[in-house]
Amino acid sequence: MVHRPEKLPLQSLIDDALAQTPPGRRVWVALSGGLDSSLLLTLGAEACRRHPRPLHAIHVNHGLQQAAADFEAHCRTLCRRLGVPLSVEHVSVDPTNGQGLEGAAREARYAAFARCVAEGESLWLAQHRDDQAETLLLAALRGSGVRGLAGMPMGRDWQRRRLQRPLLGISRAELEAEAAHRGLAWTEDPSNAVPDQDRNYLRHAILPRLAGRWPHAAGALARSAALCAEADGLLAELAELDLEELGGAPGRLPRDGLSRLSAPRRRLLIRHCCERLGLALPPARRLESLLAQLEAREDAETRVAWPGGEARVWRGHLYLLAPVPALPTAWQLAWDGRSPLATPYGSCRVALAGPPDGEGDLRAMARRGGERLRLAGRGRRDLKRLLQELGVPPWVRGRLVVIRAGEVPVAVLDPGAGQWLVLAEGWRGTH
Repeated sequence: MVHRPEKLPLQSLIDDALAQTPPGRRVWVALSGGLDSSLLLTLGAEACRRHPRPLHAIHVNHGLQQAAADFEAHCRTLCRRLGVPLSVEHVSVDPTNGQGLEGAAREARYAAFARCVAEGESLWLAQHRDDQAETLLLAALRGSGVRGLAGMPMGRDWQRRRLQRPLLGISRAELEAEAAHRGLAWTEDPSNAVPDQDRNYLRHAILPRLAGRWPHAAGALARSAALCAEADGLLAELAELDLEELGGAPGRLPRDGLSRLSAPRRRLLIRHCCERLGLALPPARRLESLLAQLEAREDAETRVAWPGGEARVWRGHLYLLAPVPALPTAWQLAWDGRSPLATPYGSCRVALAGPPDGEGDLRAMARRGGERLRLAGRGRRDLKRLLQELGVPPWVRGRLVVIRAGEVPVAVLDPGAGQWLVLAEGWRGTH
């Protein structure tokens, strides 16, 4: 019987992460050129030889410092040695977008990931336990709740891709020891030694002092983050139960049902619904303003907006949605009634056919106001009243497309839903 050497713990972690990738799907490693990602790629390459999977690396060159070319060169050398295909993405970072330099760089980096990593594939990130401790401290100093204090998850779904952090439970010291054992080369980012950035200050000035008094400080902080993540998961289950009780539609919540919940549960449910819908979470003040607006009179049309989302109170319900601008009043387009209709909101695969003696060529345009359509058995009806009868929310009415045959309105399309709302007598629409 052949004796097989026992795997190193790191190798087991990588194998476990690899097992979560469906067979045949590519695994990508975000490769910066530093110790953590260089070791992760090396371990990943070994694991993919044991358990065949296509492995690729992606390096994002932010161009923010002179050493950027050295990082890229190291990544190319490492990938050639390991036989791993490398994609290099050059990005521009706009530090004036309100997120600061770190936030803008992260946004550019993730946009690059989305361009290279296809849906259904996995992306491995090389954060470790010390990074997790820093993340928890930063969140605590910002006054974050349980979600922020949970830090970085070991794995999560992101834009139909799978993000994984196989090294999250391993300390930086353990990674350094493994790299030294292998004789692995890497590049040091000189900006990591500059204490101007908050994370670097914690890394170099605070965590070493904590470790001097409490040697296991980083591990304890990481465990606290894990407990917060568990609590956050339980809160998500509670919110999902409340959502089911209120009808199960995250974008449309009955106001009476919300009012029966305590204020903390209302806040929790609204944040949960925003996440389900892919909306940005409302800041604390906007959320409090929204809760106050729920007490507005029954016939009020209330709107509370924040970057990346908005809430509307209308006809006894709270609607959560992405902001959609009204159709430009001057917009119009000639249309043959058969080809996909190109609107400012995207292309709609709809068709429209009328009587042989139609009044003229078709044109799609924004509402002008005062439109009237002739309906079968009802005569000429005002469009505004028809939309009220159909229960079309006010914010949807501003994006509706009116189809005219010559100068006569004959159909009304909701381009967001891709469906016809009103068809004049003798006209047939499909979608």
